[in-house]
Amino acid sequence: MSFSEVREYTFGDDVRNIEWNVTARMSHPYIKVFEEERELTVMLLIDISQSSFFGTQLQMKNQLITEIAAVLSFSAINNNDKVGVILFSDRIEKFIPPKKGKSHILRIISDLLELTPEGKGTNIAQALQYFNNVVNKKSIAFVFSDFMDKGYEKPLMIAARKHDVIGVHIHDKREEELPDAGIIRMFDPEKNDTILVDTSNKKVRDRYRSNYLKNVQEFKSTFIKSGADTISIHSQKPYINELHSFFRKRIMMK
Repeated sequence: MSFSEVREYTFGDDVRNIEWNVTARMSHPYIKVFEEERELTVMLLIDISQSSFFGTQLQMKNQLITEIAAVLSFSAINNNDKVGVILFSDRIEKFIPPKKGKSHILRIISDLLELTPEGKGTNIAQALQYFNNVVNKKSIAFVFSDFMDKGYEKPLMIAARKHDVIGVHIHDKREEELPDAGIIRMFDPEKNDTILVDTSNKKVRDRYRSNYLKNVQEFKSTFIKSGADTISIHSQKPYINELHSFFRKRIMMK
């Protein structure tokens, strides 16, 4: 609800909306009139670090993120809402201020497909701090990442106090568990490091999965403690079903 105007008090008006300063000046009760804000601002905070360029199933994570971002963006402009984007890695790669229009959305999609990030790592805290600084109007903020990062609790809490923040966890099957495929070479593009891993060792596979589950739990608990929402989307499963289920649940909770 946003403030619209001040008018004279009439019988039946909510006394909690009395504008006391005007009432004192006019020696007659006046109330504040509010109107519902229909126009929303949708912000997409998108992780384009090197770990997003990974996929072993239907597509890479960055391609999946682009699809979902496009769906949310076109849904927003169909509702006459504005859409803005913050692309980040271990630095802010690009900020696209919120605007309306199909051409604006096409520009966003083009940047998601074509922009080559300068950074390799992931810094979610920096992205949230930047968001808190540049977006003043309350918005619905979707944070897309695999959330393989730590130390973003404080800026997330600040963002969630003012905005409706939703963490969209994008993950691939091979991030959850290793196949029993003998000794394989694994490369970490964010650290530029290569190691040999014995995937035939069950203890190695169990530790790998345990670390993944621990990271997911930390992501969810951090968002919940901050008053933000979460959704997990698997690269091998239809994301439309997950989105429908998520938004239906939010509607039922209101």
